[in-house]
Amino acid sequence: MQHNIKSLIGFKIGATDGEIGKVSEFYFDDETWTIRYLIVETGSWLLERKVLISPGALTTPDWENELFPVNLTKDQVKDSPDIDTQMPVSRQQELSLYDHYGWPYAAAAGTDFYGGMGMMGMSESRLPFDQAIAVQKHKKESGDPHLRSTAEVKGYKIHATDGEIGDVSDFIIGGDWKIRFLIVDTGSWFPGKKVLISPKWITKVSWEESSVYVNVPVVAVKNSPEYDPDRPIPENYESDLNRHYGR
Repeated sequence: MQHNIKSLIGFKIGATDGEIGKVSEFYFDDETWTIRYLIVETGSWLLERKVLISPGALTTPDWENELFPVNLTKDQVKDSPDIDTQMPVSRQQELSLYDHYGWPYAAAAGTDFYGGMGMMGMSESRLPFDQAIAVQKHKKESGDPHLRSTAEVKGYKIHATDGEIGDVSDFIIGGDWKIRFLIVDTGSWFPGKKVLISPKWITKVSWEESSVYVNVPVVAVKNSPEYDPDRPIPENYESDLNRHYGR
């Protein structure tokens, strides 16, 4: 099953001994396009503090009640390292977070949407998490350059090989917490139509220009299967989409 990010904002986070807050956004790795953290607004019980929760802490979701249970206690969350989510999150801060909760940062193991074990992807295309932290301890970097906010990337311009095609309006993630697609609102270019673009087709992301570049032509996007955010993605949609783009 796949879900768009927008539908998961506001989900409650339930510790083993009570509710700790609601999901406000997500952080993802821009190399592996995998969700690394849920950002949780704790509300009044923890002085409106925001905390980072790894998908690896989640157990089986309660979709009916819009609840993500976690295998943590409220005291564990209360005593967790205080990380300012308005500032870049450094690898040292991530290390302290993983050490506090006892999360396996070397492999970054986590759960999928159904409670089974999955891989979060931190070490798929670069140094394993623990090695990367050891390297960064000797640098003066302000934050992990590969950790991005889904809220930040919404609104980025999408550029095809021969022109602009619209803006990022949302993301679709799979049960393994990988971003499967960017939802693109074609706006005035092709009014009312939304299309899906796979991260696999991205050639470059310019964070300075707030732009995403993909190796597909404008005409292919214009004629691609339309995405309806109000309906579940059909089983054959992804294969039809890949076939349309010749992937």
